[in-house]
Amino acid sequence: MTLRVQPIGRDEHLAFVAARGSASHMQIPSWGDVKPDWRAESLGWFEEGEAAGAGAGAGAGAGTTAGAGGRLVGVGLVLLRPLPKLKKYLAYLPEGPVIDWSEPDLDRWLAPMLAYLRRRGAFSVKMGPPVVVRRWSADAVKAAIADPGARRLGDAEATSHEPRAVDVADRLRRAGWRQSEPGGEDGFAAGQPSYVFQVPLAGRSLEEVHRSLNQQWRRNIKKAEKAGVKIVRGGLDDLPAFYELYTETAERDRFIPRPLPYFQRMWTALTAEDPDRMRLYLAHHDGEVLAAATMLTVGEHVWYSYGASTSRKREVQPNNAMQWRMICDAHELGAAVYDLRGITDTLEESNHLLGLLRFKAGTGGEAVEYLGEWDFALNRVLQKVLDVYMARR
Repeated sequence: MTLRVQPIGRDEHLAFVAARGSASHMQIPSWGDVKPDWRAESLGWFEEGEAAGAGAGAGAGAGTTAGAGGRLVGVGLVLLRPLPKLKKYLAYLPEGPVIDWSEPDLDRWLAPMLAYLRRRGAFSVKMGPPVVVRRWSADAVKAAIADPGARRLGDAEATSHEPRAVDVADRLRRAGWRQSEPGGEDGFAAGQPSYVFQVPLAGRSLEEVHRSLNQQWRRNIKKAEKAGVKIVRGGLDDLPAFYELYTETAERDRFIPRPLPYFQRMWTALTAEDPDRMRLYLAHHDGEVLAAATMLTVGEHVWYSYGASTSRKREVQPNNAMQWRMICDAHELGAAVYDLRGITDTLEESNHLLGLLRFKAGTGGEAVEYLGEWDFALNRVLQKVLDVYMARR
């Protein structure tokens, strides 16, 4: 069947995601409101022809009917970044689009998207297929860290492989897409991370999840409780307290912090779309906030988004207590997965991010490798200019 891509309304976009069960928080309409330097559009894939009403395929989720326009079978949030002085854009679909990535003929989905974005003035398209490549259990991660021969997580034997990921990558290359070079530091991409850490919750009781925590985690949770650490939920007015800890964390962990208005805008935009889309948690002890974190929810997927803590009073273990409360709340919400987001894939002891990997592995979850981000040049001259600029950054 022929697929056509065109702009859709926010309500239609959200209804599709809700019927599907989940999607990345970067593929919902409100995420465009978080990024004022980009122009955001909701795109819809419509299946045309007599069989359009028969269904959208197993991977696309439920569809909706748009009159004579066909059946909605996929959506995507595209962010358009203008080039100075030119009516040309970099088009970016972070962790998307939300389409049937299992279909053998991916070009049927991607070609009409590229055609639309070319007409829209895009010179380059970047996307992040939500396709898992490999998984490592917490024990496998622990063994990899202890193995002197494993310099990167990818060098270690994975617990499971997703064969379709290789097929997807091959199809993308044959269609003219190229995989983005990992940027950033130690496996943290300039865009979205290829490696994340997740705690599976589907089909597990909270007691089972607790038993999966390593001994140090369980001990630290008890220690925090005994010390009187209290985890409370905050609101918009509590973001400055979060931000104070966040800037301290940025200096300690050597990253450039986002400004406070970014988080205020995120809170306003996301909670306007859904009052429970974004939560803020704060760890209190003797009248002092020691740690804070934001949590995002879309359907059955919950993310630990941003975290912050002080170096003071670490002995009362506020971070373990806060994360456990967030995991408990995610479980109560019916989440299938609690996602702790990016991890380093570098296993060398000198890597200052290795401690964060150890901390996340203590949850008893699994490290997950995604297919990464991919680029398609619609204008090779402008794409080359962009590549040079990004390399110099």
